[in-house]
Amino acid sequence: MPAPALPFGLTAEALAAAMAEPDPDGLAAASRLRAAYGPEQAAGALHQASLRRRARTKFGDAAAGLFFTREGLEQATRPVVADHHAARFRAAGVRRVVDLGCGIGADALAFVRAGLEVVAVESDPATAAVARANLGVRPDGARPRMASAEVICADAEEVAPALLGPGVAAFCDPARRNARGRLWQVSDFTPGWDFVTGLLAGDRVAGVKLGPALPHALVPPGVEAEWVSAGTDTVEVALWAGSGAQAGVDAALLLPAERLAVARPTAARPHPTLPVRPVGRYLYEPDGAVIRARGVAVLGERLGAWSIDPQIAYLSGDELVPTPFAVAFEVLEVLPYDRKALRRWLRDHSVGTLEIKLRGLDVDPAELRRRLGSHGTASATVVLSRTPSGAVALVVKRR
Repeated sequence: MPAPALPFGLTAEALAAAMAEPDPDGLAAASRLRAAYGPEQAAGALHQASLRRRARTKFGDAAAGLFFTREGLEQATRPVVADHHAARFRAAGVRRVVDLGCGIGADALAFVRAGLEVVAVESDPATAAVARANLGVRPDGARPRMASAEVICADAEEVAPALLGPGVAAFCDPARRNARGRLWQVSDFTPGWDFVTGLLAGDRVAGVKLGPALPHALVPPGVEAEWVSAGTDTVEVALWAGSGAQAGVDAALLLPAERLAVARPTAARPHPTLPVRPVGRYLYEPDGAVIRARGVAVLGERLGAWSIDPQIAYLSGDELVPTPFAVAFEVLEVLPYDRKALRRWLRDHSVGTLEIKLRGLDVDPAELRRRLGSHGTASATVVLSRTPSGAVALVVKRR
């Protein structure tokens, strides 16, 4: 069977030559490829080689076999997160998923890996061509290498009614970027916000991927909101409806498997509150997904910890309780936040390498580090935080 066509009219030879270049963004590479393949092939192949190098941080070694657009790479789901989306659909008993706004096909690939039938819809022709190449589907749709994958270039809102038959699940990752950059208002997303939230009406299994900064006020009632961290980054909030979704729950998920569920507050059942006390022997820095899911107090109760300020997401306690949901530090010293006092402490302890963490203070860590100066070969971590009794500088050690 013929291989799927490469997007952007690229030839395999030009792309292979670009991938072999040590610096695809350099002038020497451009000169070599123009001479061998012409200006258009050279520009397109080198652009793909450059994007593949950038994509390694998100896709690892798999990036070398995928195609990208600049905007598509920025919004594409990391494989470990996409596999989690697929696992949720599998656990809900889903067999067929319509991926509305599939971008370069990162989630669709995970659905295929999970054995699901996928119809991927993308309105931009160039991006749809990339998704076809990534899924191994020929442009005419005939004899795809992955029989469970199909890519349609169309407006998601127009074709969704025909595609979302009984028992078919919906997934949507609305475009949150345009040529000018990131879009912050949900009213500017594509597909439109009313369409996106309409997928979550509860009459089907549905998932919607959004940026982790989504305000809680925009989470529709009756859905599950799951903030996801992968590695050290909080990467998304996914809204889930239908079978398997926990309605009224905000959850923090630390991939691959750590989950903290938080009941969404109501008038009759508000969020728990923690006592506010001075810093104890240990300090906890909750993961970003825990903070986004408003789970700091729930985590504090698990740890037997308290808050050091009612508006600051640091917890403290006198007993060290291991948890995947926070980084724990032993507090070595508590100093008032005063530059002279802090500089004196650093000098007395010969600190030349300083890590600064902070919350609740208008401080530029790089500028503060420059002003404090370097005083030796030792290293230290200092946490700056607001407290009800004034700002403090905590000298800490990771545990």
